[in-house]
Amino acid sequence: MTNILVVEDAVRIASFIVKGLQAHGYSLTHVESGEEALRLLQAAQFDLVILDIGLPGIDGFEVLEQLRGSGNDVPVIVLTAKDSVDNTVASFEGGADDYMSKPFSFEELLARVRRRIKIPTDSNQETSLTHGNIELDLRTRRVHVDGKSHDLTAREFTMLEFFLRHPGQVLAREQILSRVWGFDHDPGSNVVDVYIRYLRQKLGNDSISTVRGMGYRLD
Repeated sequence: MTNILVVEDAVRIASFIVKGLQAHGYSLTHVESGEEALRLLQAAQFDLVILDIGLPGIDGFEVLEQLRGSGNDVPVIVLTAKDSVDNTVASFEGGADDYMSKPFSFEELLARVRRRIKIPTDSNQETSLTHGNIELDLRTRRVHVDGKSHDLTAREFTMLEFFLRHPGQVLAREQILSRVWGFDHDPGSNVVDVYIRYLRQKLGNDSISTVRGMGYRLD
């Protein structure tokens, strides 16, 4: 199993990352400081590090400097609220492999994680999800329903993947918003209802049920 270290002191953001990536089959370890991260990186092997820059004590830049100085070449995705050219340049010069500014959507994070983690060509990597007459191709990001193929937008794909990983389970609007639109979503938005309608047009009107007062369920 792929092991990812998340170094983030903001509890809400860390929970968003950890829960989301765990749902996609990754093994997550979370620490809140640079000191803890460096200790773990010396003692254990990770496939990827998601590293916040604005940490208490030793910040992300210092963690990167010590990590690369020790010869550790684990891929690092840097997270920061300080969206500026200087911070971007400093992150890459310090040895980061990728850079994301807060707020970000889960689908963007997942895409970057998948791009940075090297998967052996002979691995049994999951390529599709199936439920009933619905098959979602994770490589082409297309859905097949009763032999008919449909293109999906990025958010339609992420939403459908979420449903297919929890078939028959009621998913609340808040859960869907958090997964598809990120931790900085607007809880009062009706965008979930709009995208459910888009998916029903491609999957069939009876594919996703509305559970009054609770959310939606893939039947």
